[in-house]
Amino acid sequence: MIIVLKRGLDKKTIEDFSTSLKKKYNVEVNQWQGVNETVLGLIGDTTAIDIGTINAQDVVYSVRRVQEPYKKANRKFHPDDTVITLSNGTKIGDGSLTLMAGPCSVESAEQVTEIAKAVKASGANVLRGGAFKPRTSPYSFQGLKAEGLELLLKAKEETGLPIVTEIMSESDIDLFKDVDIIQVGARNMQNFTLLKKLGKLDKPILLKRGLCATIEEWLMSAEYIMAEGNEKVILCERGIRTYEKYTRNTLDLSAIPIVKSLSHLPVVVDPSHATGMNWLVEPLAMAAVACGADGLIIEVHNDPPHALCDGAQSLTPEEFDSVVKKVNRIKSAL
Repeated sequence: MIIVLKRGLDKKTIEDFSTSLKKKYNVEVNQWQGVNETVLGLIGDTTAIDIGTINAQDVVYSVRRVQEPYKKANRKFHPDDTVITLSNGTKIGDGSLTLMAGPCSVESAEQVTEIAKAVKASGANVLRGGAFKPRTSPYSFQGLKAEGLELLLKAKEETGLPIVTEIMSESDIDLFKDVDIIQVGARNMQNFTLLKKLGKLDKPILLKRGLCATIEEWLMSAEYIMAEGNEKVILCERGIRTYEKYTRNTLDLSAIPIVKSLSHLPVVVDPSHATGMNWLVEPLAMAAVACGADGLIIEVHNDPPHALCDGAQSLTPEEFDSVVKKVNRIKSAL
């Protein structure tokens, strides 16, 4: 249940009303202070609560029930967009366009640093790179793991770019203490034990949509993180599995405006993993921005033909520079 309070109420009045609701109805009351409104979210069994009784209270502006099972990720509870600020001042979700770019896999110090400098020069705000790599085949390159994280951190020192990289196991969380954004990959979207552990951190989490996940399932995974106290969640649409075999996945552009209407969390798009083809990255990146994405995460490699992972979907630094110019023009037009 959502209760929107009247404007101009002092803090004590709001607290007293919240406390009375907790005692009378045995529910949890979450409070969100928006720019213009204070919203109370009642979590628990609200079936016996009479909306008319609540609506009759002097402090109440409006009341409505919530049907969706996700509460903390729900825009009805949190009308204002969530804005996440990174170490270099980059804001995600404030209306600007955040650009995350870098190699699928960290291969060497020279490789990741060279790419980091190139993407920063083109306007990237965040360096992406894989140290731990979940691969379909057990015989494929699995990443440099802890060494890869160290190389990413060295590239961060040289360029000032915050980093985003994927975690695969809760046992590795301590290794990620200096990582700016922890990525949860598509295959781990419903690894609820991992999500709960990440929910106890005070660190942004980039949550990728699972290959076969519905939008509600995706938001429920975000809810797992947020329910543990960490509300710094960034949603990432990266394509879903459909009947189509031409592309690696099918990028669900409709998910962007749908999720933006349902949730206050920022949404970024990964056109690289969605298609598996580098020549499709540019048009889909442009389309994602036009659909309202808060950011893009794009794979860039200085030598795609010899990349150890996903070279076919990686852009060269020059190609990335071209994409940045085009998406920025679209963003400016919007």
